[in-house]
Amino acid sequence: MKILLYLEAEQILSRSGIGRAMKHQQRALDLMQVDWTQNPNEDYDILHLNTYGPQSWRMLKKAKKAGKKVIFHGHSTEEDFRDSFLGSNLVSPLFKRYLMRFYREADLVITPTEYSAGLLRGYGLTCPIIPISNGIDLSKYQASPEKEKVFRQYFNIEDKQKVVICAGLYFKRKGIDDFVKVAEKMPGVKFIWFGYQNLWTVPGWIRRLVKKNHPTNVLFPGYIKGDIYEGAMTSASAFFFPSREETEGIVVLEALASHQNVVVRDIPVYKGWLDNEAANMGTDVDSFVTALQKVLDGKVNKIEKGYQVAQSRAIERVAAELEAAYRQTLEL
Repeated sequence: MKILLYLEAEQILSRSGIGRAMKHQQRALDLMQVDWTQNPNEDYDILHLNTYGPQSWRMLKKAKKAGKKVIFHGHSTEEDFRDSFLGSNLVSPLFKRYLMRFYREADLVITPTEYSAGLLRGYGLTCPIIPISNGIDLSKYQASPEKEKVFRQYFNIEDKQKVVICAGLYFKRKGIDDFVKVAEKMPGVKFIWFGYQNLWTVPGWIRRLVKKNHPTNVLFPGYIKGDIYEGAMTSASAFFFPSREETEGIVVLEALASHQNVVVRDIPVYKGWLDNEAANMGTDVDSFVTALQKVLDGKVNKIEKGYQVAQSRAIERVAAELEAAYRQTLEL
C-alpha cells in the first residue's frame, strides 16, 4: 500500500493548521511503516488530498481515471470559513458548494472531530466520513530550559512577568478581537499573539487592530516557530485561545501537550474530548478574564488532566487509526 499525500500551495499553507496536519500525516505513516510519497509521478494506491485548489481537482480526476482510491481530509467547512478573509461571509455559501464538489468525489472523508464530521454529514454527504484527530507529537512539546530561556530573552521577559500567549491567523473567527479586549482588562500581563496573515486579506478593523489599535501589553510578533515558540508553550503562564469555530484546533493540542494551562471559548467542537476538567472555558470577555486570573493567581491548575487529553490524541494512536482508514478505503 502506497499513499500519495498531496497539499497544493504547500509553501503558503505550511504555516497553517493544514500544513501542520500534513506533517502529522507523514509522521503517522512513518510510524506505521506505510509507504508514502508527495511525487504525483510515482505509482500509488490512494490519493490523500488536503486542499481544494484547481491542481487538486486535476489530481482528483487523474486518480479517478486511473482507478485509484481518493481520500479527502475535511479540514474545512463553511462554518470555519466564515469570519476569516475579507468578504468571507459573503461568499461562504459558494465556498460550501465548492467544497461539496470535492467531497462528493471522495471514497472516504477524514475529518478531525465528531463535530466536524457532523457538519459534513449535515451537508448531505453520503460517502463514509471518519473522525480522526490531527494528532500531536508529545515528544516535541516537553519542557526545555534552553528553549524557555530563548523565548524569554527574545521578548525581554522578566522572571516574575505573567505572560499569556495565543497562536493563529489574524481572523475574527480566531477571536483576535476578544484577545485584545481581555488584554485591555489585564494591563499588568503581557499578551503575545503568534501567527501571521497578510493584512490586506482581512477586514480593515483587524488590520488597524494589529498595526496600532491595541494596548502596549499586546504583541503581534508574526509567525515564529522552533525554539522560541516551543519555549513559549511551556514557559508562558497560560495559553488563551478564544476561537469561535474550529474543526479541531491543533494549537490547543500543542498547548495541552506542553503541560500548559489552557483557556478556550466554550464551543461545540470540544464536546466529547475537551471539557472543564482539562481546560478553563469561557464564553465572553469577562469570563475569559476571570478564568485567566484564576490561573495566574494559582487558584486553578488543570495541567495534568489537559495532558491526558493530549495523550489520548498522541500521534502513535492517530497513526493506527489512519492506517486502518487507508485499508478500509482499499476494500471499498
